[in-house]
Amino acid sequence: MKKLVLIIVFLCSFSVFAQDYKTHKVKQSETIESIAKMYLVTPFDILALNPDAKSSLKPDTVLIIPMTRVKNEPVKESVKEVVGFKKHRVKRKQTLYSISKDYNVTIDDIKKYNTSLYSENLRKGDKIKIPKFKTIVNKVSLNNTVKKYTVLPKEGKWRVAYKFGITVPQLEALNPNLGEVLQPGQEVNVPNISNNEEKVVEENYSYYTVLKSEGFMALDRKFGVTQEQLEQLNPGLKESGLKLGMVLKVPADIEIANTVKDLANTNLSSNLVNLSSKKIALMLPYRTHRIDVDSVQEAKKAIRKDALLSISLDFHAGALMAIDSAKRLGISTHLKVYDTRNQPSEVSNILNSNDFSDYDAVIGPLVPKNLDRVASELKRDNVPVVSPFSMPTTLYDNVFQSVPSSDLLEDTIINFVKLDSLPKHMVIISDSKHKRISDKLKAEFPEAKQIYSRKNKKGKEAYFVYQTDLENIFKKGKNIVFLETDNEGFASNVISMINGLITNGIEIVLFTTDKNRAFEGREISNYHLSNLKFHYPSVNKTADIGSSRNAFIKAYRREYNVSPNKYAVRGFDLTLDLLLRLASEDDLYKASSSDVETEYVENKFRYSKKMFGGFYNEAVYVVKYDNLIIVEAK
Repeated sequence: MKKLVLIIVFLCSFSVFAQDYKTHKVKQSETIESIAKMYLVTPFDILALNPDAKSSLKPDTVLIIPMTRVKNEPVKESVKEVVGFKKHRVKRKQTLYSISKDYNVTIDDIKKYNTSLYSENLRKGDKIKIPKFKTIVNKVSLNNTVKKYTVLPKEGKWRVAYKFGITVPQLEALNPNLGEVLQPGQEVNVPNISNNEEKVVEENYSYYTVLKSEGFMALDRKFGVTQEQLEQLNPGLKESGLKLGMVLKVPADIEIANTVKDLANTNLSSNLVNLSSKKIALMLPYRTHRIDVDSVQEAKKAIRKDALLSISLDFHAGALMAIDSAKRLGISTHLKVYDTRNQPSEVSNILNSNDFSDYDAVIGPLVPKNLDRVASELKRDNVPVVSPFSMPTTLYDNVFQSVPSSDLLEDTIINFVKLDSLPKHMVIISDSKHKRISDKLKAEFPEAKQIYSRKNKKGKEAYFVYQTDLENIFKKGKNIVFLETDNEGFASNVISMINGLITNGIEIVLFTTDKNRAFEGREISNYHLSNLKFHYPSVNKTADIGSSRNAFIKAYRREYNVSPNKYAVRGFDLTLDLLLRLASEDDLYKASSSDVETEYVENKFRYSKKMFGGFYNEAVYVVKYDNLIIVEAK
């Protein structure tokens, strides 16, 4: 009788299990992240059910996959339907690429209905069929994808993430356009769990967001809380382990301070294990077809007038110096240079005319839409595409965004100010265009005083403040002023005014989250900026070009008879970093973990991976004016 009962219980349990879970057999080169993306779940969900997969994921391993709990609005899906064909006789010099452009179809579409082209080349006189399509738009509903949640007063990202059992990065992945500060009444996407599964934020506890590369030992040293205590307070932690952005419940008597510490720089040149020749492509908008190469004067004129050409040549020069430096370390490089002409059609032509499947990496193109086209095409071969200057529109799995985002710059300068534990008085001055960042700063520093620029009689922005607006604002001791604007006149007005308010007892230090051209205009006094110890976040620090000790600067001067500008330095730093990473591991992906931070002449790189996307550089400098010189602020 007992056996019968056990069998019935087992069958019932299996029936429930079969409804809520499915299985997946791991294929070659699959990762937990790619499998999670396939089934619309998070890596955390899979690892919770398959703890052994954390240490080893081998082909043919069978994983238990939970049903997705994400619920979305119906999405529009376009389907092409063939409605007929047009006959075409191939003319002299015509290619599949040119024919596809003439008829606005893809090369694959042409081959699909002319199967002989899979094995034979196109020849003059061939008669081929060109498909004609009509597009049908359907609404497709995804089963169980994200539900909407209305943010409550005082709820930040960590509270929402904790409530729904996900990390902060996972919340951001579900909401690509999520701002830094959540507003009451704002709707966000969250996992579609039932109300009784939501966690409650208990006010008699503190909560802590796990930082990058932080383990149990680091948390024990920081807070004096053991792994066992944390696991007891956070059910499920034992199975999942610590994750970046995970929100932990900790004892109330622990003082929480989310500080981001820089990693010690990694010297990759001391760990070169893969010295096979590196195959690199450089795609830049030289637009050489517009230059009269027979005239030196015309060529010089073109370089002066064409900003894209000038940037491309400077970056290229720096990249060549990096390749030469890598060669001295035993790293040989096969470099192929392509002129994108800054035209999508030329980018497509380059992609269709060349095989990039065996390249170690592609640098460029410069313009986001062209870079997206290259990244989209090369992701099927898993070829890394590095964005040298711009922010990619889509961060595909194979994209390396080498420039830190504006959000990261903002957070870095805010954390820098928070690290200063000395008493200080805060003032935020901005125009109405920059209200978002002013409100964000106010949320981070609630005691700060907010001041906005005056408006004229018609209610339009006048871009100035009166002296009376700043009376009795600054107090004895240290005063920190955040100035947020992109208007040079307003910046000049505020900077000169607060500089005049510095006295023996009142110290004023100027900050901004975005150092744009407004702070570099003719009306801005560098003496005032230096007097105010002006601080700002930066993608790069300024190298001492006058220094004769820097090997790159010396070599560049020898080669080109001038000092390198920031584009040449960028070309050197990024290319050398790329080659050293490729030589330190099997590929760029393995060499770009978040615990590796490198620094060169003016730039540093520490890549982190988006949960469902590519890699982004999170290494940012804070620099300041010091006696008319821009130096790194420590």
